[in-house]
Amino acid sequence: MSKINVALLGYGTVGKGVYRTIESHQDRLQRLLGKEVNVVAILVRNIEKHVAPDEHVLLTTNFEDILSLPELHIVIDAIVGREPGFSYLKKAIEKGCHVVTANKEMFAFHGTELQALALEKGVGLGYEATVAGGIPIIQTIRQLLSVNHFLGIEAILNGTTNFILTNMRKLGNTFAEALQLAKENGYAESDPTNDIEGYDAQYKGMVLSQLIYGGRPSINSVKRKGITHIQPNHMKIAEEADLRFKHVVTLSKSNREIQCKVEPVLVTDSHPFYQVEGVQNSVSLTTDLLGTLQLQGPGAGMFPTASAILEDIIQLENEHKAPPAAKDSVTDQDALSQWVIFGGYLESEKLGSDIKIIEKLDDTAWVIEAEYIPLGLSHSSDVIIYPLKGKYEKKKLPIKV
Repeated sequence: MSKINVALLGYGTVGKGVYRTIESHQDRLQRLLGKEVNVVAILVRNIEKHVAPDEHVLLTTNFEDILSLPELHIVIDAIVGREPGFSYLKKAIEKGCHVVTANKEMFAFHGTELQALALEKGVGLGYEATVAGGIPIIQTIRQLLSVNHFLGIEAILNGTTNFILTNMRKLGNTFAEALQLAKENGYAESDPTNDIEGYDAQYKGMVLSQLIYGGRPSINSVKRKGITHIQPNHMKIAEEADLRFKHVVTLSKSNREIQCKVEPVLVTDSHPFYQVEGVQNSVSLTTDLLGTLQLQGPGAGMFPTASAILEDIIQLENEHKAPPAAKDSVTDQDALSQWVIFGGYLESEKLGSDIKIIEKLDDTAWVIEAEYIPLGLSHSSDVIIYPLKGKYEKKKLPIKV
């Protein structure tokens, strides 16, 4: 085989980025693979909206045209949604093609089945681009932390929400104003629901869960909360206390049960996510030997995603001797958690001995410490409660009257 023939499914931002990167990095790819990488076909939804980048490239709306190519080695999935991506990749694997995907929603629900089929057919399956864009989190877990046991993950996995929260804090914009700016900059879709309500981050969390724990929580068990309810005055109060809002995915396992949370939290300046701004993503891995490792970088975009896809192509034939290993999260039984409460009115004598007010940030905001939040308080319509990550040091803030 003198060439590696590749088909692209989808020719939007990601598809174009992959094609251009293959062209611009052809010399490097040939050095790494020993063969020329050649895009032979591109699948599009509407052929009238696209022009083939080269006369030798088949541009088609029919996936069967691609499957019928006599020499096809790799199929790259750069489309969105569970279908038809799942069906396309299943057929490609059955044909004996290696596959690489950037489709996080599809892979969150069908990744296990595709991996089993790829193993059966003896082909490679890459999915680095499904999580955190250009950050090499999948390959780091699979290849560079093989001896470690994973204890848990915290991650910022959606650049749109991080951009909105950064904008609200820095410019004092409302959520609606920050969302509009995200759209104007190309960071948010016309329908941003998947991003701002946490679905996108949830899909990525499920992919990481399957990789690390060998399973994922049921959709109904995931605690998922978006960022639409965060108010500018809450943002201002938090900023004055050196706290910042972040939309965080948390994965852990205890008593054989996998927990996944996708929620807005507040972080102190001692937390590694405090400086993760704009459209950046970040993943914080905790293991038994290494401790905590943080990876940070662009979570989306034409070339960061193309980078992840092409790095997967390089690794397709590398054998992974064993899946990642994990242990139950170890927590200090005597450790207390901290939260920030907005709204309502708190009196320490009415909270009981189990909850301690650490500091009053404002007449409507408090930092509290407890083993857990009582249901009566957490379900109150008068208050909004955010987990606090990173140890809060009392600052004795002046209370504004």
